[in-house]
Amino acid sequence: MSTPLSVRTLTLPDAAAGRLRALLAEAIPGVAPSIGLAVRHRGQLVVDLAAGWADPDTWLRPAHPDLRFDLASLSKLVTATLVLQLVDAGTVGLDEPLVRWLEWFGSPAPRPVDGGQEPLTRVMQPTPPERRWWLVDPAVVTVRQLLSHTSGLAPWRSLFDVVGPIPPPAGERDPVSVVDRWAAAGAAIRTYPFVDRPGASIRYSDIGFILLGMLAVQAAGEPLDALVRARVAAPLGLATLTYRPLDAGMARDAIAPTSDDRLWRHRRSWAEVEDENANGLGGVAGHAGLFAAATDIAAFGQAWLDADPHLGIHRRTRDEALATQAQDGDDHRGLGWQLRPVPAAGQGSPGGMLGPLGPRAFGHTGFTGTALAVDPDRQLVIACLTNRVWHGRDRDAMHAFLPRLHRLLAEAVGAA
Repeated sequence: MSTPLSVRTLTLPDAAAGRLRALLAEAIPGVAPSIGLAVRHRGQLVVDLAAGWADPDTWLRPAHPDLRFDLASLSKLVTATLVLQLVDAGTVGLDEPLVRWLEWFGSPAPRPVDGGQEPLTRVMQPTPPERRWWLVDPAVVTVRQLLSHTSGLAPWRSLFDVVGPIPPPAGERDPVSVVDRWAAAGAAIRTYPFVDRPGASIRYSDIGFILLGMLAVQAAGEPLDALVRARVAAPLGLATLTYRPLDAGMARDAIAPTSDDRLWRHRRSWAEVEDENANGLGGVAGHAGLFAAATDIAAFGQAWLDADPHLGIHRRTRDEALATQAQDGDDHRGLGWQLRPVPAAGQGSPGGMLGPLGPRAFGHTGFTGTALAVDPDRQLVIACLTNRVWHGRDRDAMHAFLPRLHRLLAEAVGAA
């Protein structure tokens, strides 16, 4: 059976368009059963299409460009935007401690250091011998450190085990409120050990962005889903960007299903967030939980590229967010964003999804198989959304696919 391709816009040169069609046909279903792709060049939408099937079980409904995907960690970019809006408003300081807003996070103190917990296996990792007796004062963790993943907090903990019963399937009423689930999460987070001293290293942390979501709620005085609607989705015209899409009026068939959770929910994740911790928090969290179509994610990337006033962030703050705040080898971090590393003299282009793009490129990926990449030098924005976890969480052909896609598109629009 040939791979269905639903094209709404494709204005690349003919040769590049042919290569793109061939790459997408090759990627279905091995990379993912569904791919949504939106590309903007010099402010114009030049690619808006979908490949594969919206129903991977039956292969009866081709994917379409309006198909919504679980954004996974692309949600962190929206949380970072909210926090930076509060920074610009003078409400929150980048270098002030988190405990100014979440006082409970400062106790108990000091806290020990351990090796963290592996997300896929959920196995606790051994504490490095040299850190066995380290103690950390949680009151020194700053907003900047949380945004740049240098807080020393663990990358992941199994919060979903302690925040309440397993939530019901999407569309059914949860007997436990989001407020109560968040309160239970906060009570657990304040007991967790750190994995490093704040400011010492990059440790990409879901826990840190859960806390940033809580900070935004405390500082702005509104629920996180309401903040996203009012301060990001509405000003930028992102009609598909939402938490809990069925509650927002979206049809289940308009949403790409994700993995079959055999360990906790014992059902396939469809129209509910794949991430267990975000699901356990009621489907609304700072690190994951948002859904959207590729065109809206490309428009969000365009707003960051242009420093669009509707983003609610001054250009100077946007520039600070896209400046290197921390680096560890090829891992360069801004505020919320991953940055393309600058290779040393004599070295070739770096690897990863940003490698084929210009030296000022920035972006982010999500565990479900989502990616947003922005190349200021080419005025190029690429939003690629997939449900690659349909095949299982331990298979990730996206690592090879994304650089090929980005190289093809960078070459298609030409040099900077």
